[in-house]
Amino acid sequence: MLITHDTECALDALVELLNTSPQACGHEGLADLAALRGFVVRRELSDVGQLTQTDLDAVRRLRQRFWEVLDATSTRDAAELLNAMIARAGTTPRLTDHDGHDWHVHYFAPGAALADRLAAESGIALSMVIVAGERDRLRHCEAPDCVRVFVDLSRNRSRRYCDSRTCGNRLHVAAYRARQRTAPPAEAERGGVGVGS
Repeated sequence: MLITHDTECALDALVELLNTSPQACGHEGLADLAALRGFVVRRELSDVGQLTQTDLDAVRRLRQRFWEVLDATSTRDAAELLNAMIARAGTTPRLTDHDGHDWHVHYFAPGAALADRLAAESGIALSMVIVAGERDRLRHCEAPDCVRVFVDLSRNRSRRYCDSRTCGNRLHVAAYRARQRTAPPAEAERGGVGVGS
């Protein structure tokens, strides 16, 4: 799937937003304004003004709407949810080349509230994934004790874990240890022949 850098950034922001929810990480990852500011800084979101409790509440509600899109039983249902979300955000596509970045499109009005900006940017990015027939690339981690989400941008759709260094490694090590527990001793594998026989 060919996506632009901006679309990938918007999808990454969406994934991080979803993974702040209690249903993904077991606690509220956006517990306060400091956590919301941290999210804005990590995602390098430009043109974000002073954040308030109203912004935090709106971003949490938006996060829940994105979960509904993710968990929609059909692409049609996901599309209807996205259409409503993007319409509420009042998208205003415009070309910009701010902060030394090449020309790209912002889908939010200058000075838009953070939730509207995220709804527009991530909503449009996810819409592009759906248009490409690739909705299943946004998925849950396959580790049995993890419900985090990720976007699989691999060519062959082979990614299974939210993070190969944590969930992936943990499962690979567990599988290796299980094989070692059930494997016959090395001497049995050599046919029981001892040294000097």
